[in-house]
Amino acid sequence: MQMSFKDFSLDPALLRGISDLGFTDPTPIQVAALPEALAGRDVLAAAMTGSGKTAAFVLPVLQRLKSHGGGGVTRALVLTPTRELAAQVREHVVMLGRHTNVRSAAVFGGVKQGPQERALRSGVDVVIATPGRLLDHIGQGSARFDRLEILVLDEADRMLDMGFLPDIRRILAKLPVKRQTMMFSATLPQPIVQLSRAMLTNPARINVERQAAPATGVTHAVLPVPERLKASLLVELFRRDEVRTALVFTRTKHRANRLALHLGKAGIACDRIHGNRSQPQREAALSAFKRGQLRVLVATDLASRGIDLVDLPHVINFDVPAQVDDYIHRVGRTARAEATGNAMTLATPGDEQAIAAIEHVVGRRIPRRTLEGFNYADMPAGNLEVPIAERIAAIRAQKAGERTRARANAERRSRTGTPSRNGGGGAGSRAAAGAGYGAGAHRRSSNQRRGSGR
Repeated sequence: MQMSFKDFSLDPALLRGISDLGFTDPTPIQVAALPEALAGRDVLAAAMTGSGKTAAFVLPVLQRLKSHGGGGVTRALVLTPTRELAAQVREHVVMLGRHTNVRSAAVFGGVKQGPQERALRSGVDVVIATPGRLLDHIGQGSARFDRLEILVLDEADRMLDMGFLPDIRRILAKLPVKRQTMMFSATLPQPIVQLSRAMLTNPARINVERQAAPATGVTHAVLPVPERLKASLLVELFRRDEVRTALVFTRTKHRANRLALHLGKAGIACDRIHGNRSQPQREAALSAFKRGQLRVLVATDLASRGIDLVDLPHVINFDVPAQVDDYIHRVGRTARAEATGNAMTLATPGDEQAIAAIEHVVGRRIPRRTLEGFNYADMPAGNLEVPIAERIAAIRAQKAGERTRARANAERRSRTGTPSRNGGGGAGSRAAAGAGYGAGAHRRSSNQRRGSGR
C-alpha cells in the first residue's frame, strides 16, 4: 500500500507546503526516515543523490520548530559541504515551511558576511551552513548554538572528501551534547562510520548495509576515444544533436575552463562552474543553464552534489572520475526522483581499470559505443590540457615581469622624490605589503582547496 504524507501526522501547514511544491507520494528514503526523525531519534541514513533525502530531514526539523518558540535563538543547524547544497537546502526550508513562522538563513563563503551576520544576530530558527564560513561567524560571536535542538550533517562523505572533518569537530565542540542528530551520506566510508559512532546515540540505521549505486533510471554508455580527440568528439555529439543539453564533468578546474572555451569557440553555448569562480558567477551560470540559455554546463566534482536540476537528460564524464563514489554522485544529477537519464563517459585506453570499478558498482558491463563517421585517427592541432610545467613557467614569467616593473617604479620615485601611493614607505614598504598580501592570498588559496563551500 502506497503511503502519503498525511500518514506521518505532519502539521497542516507543512502539508500545504508539500502540496505547493507538487510533491505527491513520499520517496522510499522519506518513508523510512520520517517516522524515526519525527519521533526524535538520531538517524544514520545512506541515501543516493536525487532520492528525496533533503525533505526527509527538513520536514522533521520544521515539524519540531513550527511553533516558533525559540525566542530568537537558533534551534536547528544543517551542515553541508558546498555553497550550492546550502542554498538548495535553504530553498527546501523556505518552500516547505512557507506557511509556518520558521525563520532560516544560509551561511556560506563567496559572498559578503554582513547580511549573514545581521541575520544570525537577529535570531533565526534554522541555520544552513558550510563549515568554514560558520566557524568565521562563531569566532566573531555572531553565531551561537547554546539552545540547539537538532543537528543535521548532509552529504557527510563529501565533507570528509573536502577536508572538513577538523572543522566539523570544532563546530561539534560548540554544540549542546543533548540534541537530536541526523547524518545523511551517499556513501559510508570508515571515517564516516567512526564519526557517526561518536556523534549519534542509538541511531535508526537506514539503508546502511546497501551498497551505493547509481539511480536505477540511468542508462550508461562508454565512448572509447584517444585523449587528443575527447574535445572534438564532445563537440561532434552536440553538433549532431546526439546530446541536446548536458552537465559535463572534468577532472580539474583548469580543464573545465579550457573545455568551456573550446565549446564556446565551436558555437556551443556553455559556461563553467567550479571552486575558483565567485559565488555570483556560479549562481549566474547555473541559473542560465536552468533557463535553457546554455546547452552545456562544464563542472568539476564541486557540482556533483547540491545542484538540483530538473529533467536533465544527459550527464557526460569528459574525464573518468578517480573514485567510483564520484561517478555515482555525478550521474545522480540525472534520473532524479525516479525519472530517467543518460550517463556517457569518454574513456581513454588508460581508463579501463577505473571503468571496470564503475561496472562492478553498476552491476553489469557498460556498453561501448562509437560515433559513426567520426575520424578516430585525426590529429588535431593543440591540446586541451596545457602541461603543468608550462603553466607554472607562465606564472613565474608573469610574476618576474611584475617584480621588474615594481623595481623600476621604485627607482623612478626615489630619483624624483615622488612618495609612494601607500603612504611614503617606498620600495621597502611596498615589498612588505606585497609579502603580506602574498601570504594572505596563499591562505585563501588553501581555504579554497580545502573546500569551495567555505
